[in-house]
Amino acid sequence: MPLAQIKGISGFLSTEQKQEIIRRVTDAIVAVEGEGMRPVTWVIVEDVNSGEWGIAGQPVTTEAAREMAAQQ
Repeated sequence: MPLAQIKGISGFLSTEQKQEIIRRVTDAIVAVEGEGMRPVTWVIVEDVNSGEWGIAGQPVTTEAAREMAAQQ
């Protein structure tokens, strides 16, 4: 039973975006492991509070993540 855990900063992704991630990650796993694994493939999207996530020793906030995404 495959399990994919995805963590992100709370408030950054909408419910619709999280659902799209669940669909696409499930599809990616099934593409490798076979369609028979779809019914037992779990994807969990977990929120981490803004400021409780760190990169390179610095806390990252929801606002900072939005700024990063806007630069792309």
